[in-house]
Amino acid sequence: MTGASTRTIHADRDVNPTQAIAPPIYQTANFWADDLAAFAASAVETRGTSFYTRYGNPNHAQVAAVVAELEGTEAAMVTASGMAALTTAVLGLISSGDHVVGQVSTYGGTASVLQNLLPRLGVSTTMVDQTDTAAFARAITTNTKLVLLETPSNPLLQVTDLAAVAEIAHANGALVLADNTLATPITQRPAEFGADVVWHSATKYLNGHSDVSAGALAGSAELLDRIWDVGLLTGAVLGPIDAWLLLRGLRTLPIRVERHNANGMALAEALENPPAVAAVHYPGLASHPQHALATTQMSSFGGVLAIELVGGGEAAGAFLGRLTISRIAASLGGVGTLAVHPASMWRGMLSDEQIVEAGVPLGLVRIAAGLEDTADLLDDVIAAADAMDAR
Repeated sequence: MTGASTRTIHADRDVNPTQAIAPPIYQTANFWADDLAAFAASAVETRGTSFYTRYGNPNHAQVAAVVAELEGTEAAMVTASGMAALTTAVLGLISSGDHVVGQVSTYGGTASVLQNLLPRLGVSTTMVDQTDTAAFARAITTNTKLVLLETPSNPLLQVTDLAAVAEIAHANGALVLADNTLATPITQRPAEFGADVVWHSATKYLNGHSDVSAGALAGSAELLDRIWDVGLLTGAVLGPIDAWLLLRGLRTLPIRVERHNANGMALAEALENPPAVAAVHYPGLASHPQHALATTQMSSFGGVLAIELVGGGEAAGAFLGRLTISRIAASLGGVGTLAVHPASMWRGMLSDEQIVEAGVPLGLVRIAAGLEDTADLLDDVIAAADAMDAR
């Protein structure tokens, strides 16, 4: 199977224990065994499907099969949220006394793990400008065990050179954990560029309908076994119904992403013109400083963009208040367009000083293009921007 749509529909055939076209929901906490020997074997099976749902469930296995196929990795696993995926992976791959390198521009939750959580556990961290590839080499020390990447970054849409950074990390004995939430495996496959483990907030594009909280991890079976061991202890288990909904969302991921990406590009191009918009951050634009790099590792450029409004935070609030189709809400990747003020949202995860250090301007608005008709979305955002000009 080579086509993405074919893979999303059929990659889980071998792990579907039934002949049902629409797989059943295994809404059970535990499974019975035929005898003690079978029970004992199930109790020690890594990422199993028939012992206890915290250990694994057939619904989990089906999602994992599709995610691994899409990311081009040996294995995958699911968690209760994107942050559960990140924290479980990090805790599974590092120990007290280790050093981790992260990006200055990254999702606020990731930044909080790096800056607030890991130091409490005896892990030192260094944040670098991911647009300066050499900064990763300068940041690595003899005890660096992990490099955390996100490209494009949230919310500034900066691009990390995946292949170059992976080469640097591996040359120094460090693993690479890459957040592929914004790009999706339809647009970018970090494992092809050297990432050891890829993670997603599956709440976003993988599910695609704003009705599930979930996370996913993809990589080698050996690394995922290490991560799964930690997940077993922390208990960030995805419920069977949510796993079933996530699988249903995955079936349409390629066609949804195509529309998200087309709308994202159209909005980015249109918002370069209004005087009220000081800057547009979107790697698909020729004006983006890393557009050339983006074209080497992305097949398209995503449905998320960010704009800076002239006038700072007050202007951002006024712009958001003028939108009629786009709704003000956290998250992204659902069928409807969402717009948010990152500096306000990040305050739940980072201090004001850390937000400034992350380079998030007060006038920044992040727009996650949905699946609405392109013309309607353009009318909505351009009307809001033009009204700003008339103030």
